[in-house]
Amino acid sequence: MKTNQAIIDSLNERLSEEISAVSQYMIHAEMLANWGFDKLHEAIEKHAMDEMHHAKWLIERILFLDGNPTVKPVHLSIATDIPSIIKHGLIDELDAVEKYNQTIAFALEQHDNGTRDLMAKILNDEEHHVDWGEMQETMMTQMGLETYLNTQV
Repeated sequence: MKTNQAIIDSLNERLSEEISAVSQYMIHAEMLANWGFDKLHEAIEKHAMDEMHHAKWLIERILFLDGNPTVKPVHLSIATDIPSIIKHGLIDELDAVEKYNQTIAFALEQHDNGTRDLMAKILNDEEHHVDWGEMQETMMTQMGLETYLNTQV
């Protein structure tokens, strides 16, 4: 099913971001595993798996629309400590929420409800990632970092 190139370009931008998110989350997850923070490792690894699903869905949609999936490098923000891991993830997820909302609006303008539906599905996951990151930051603040980290072993 053919669509205009602007929709394909927008989907490819989201795809590049999702592939980068997978890489960043996997690196952070393995760092956390190496440091012995098993609960955080599992949570961040799950985020990576969610992002892989998003990438898969985007690729499927691009192909359905007779486009070519392309991935452009996006800068990774690799952190060196747990508060930074949480902060980088939260910043990136807030950015993703904004971009998915923009893509939803663009899809509506283009009368592409299939793309809009997919973007809304992914947006819901991204909002849950934001909520999780905000919750971790709140717990670090309220418990103190040392106590928070003790709960993540």
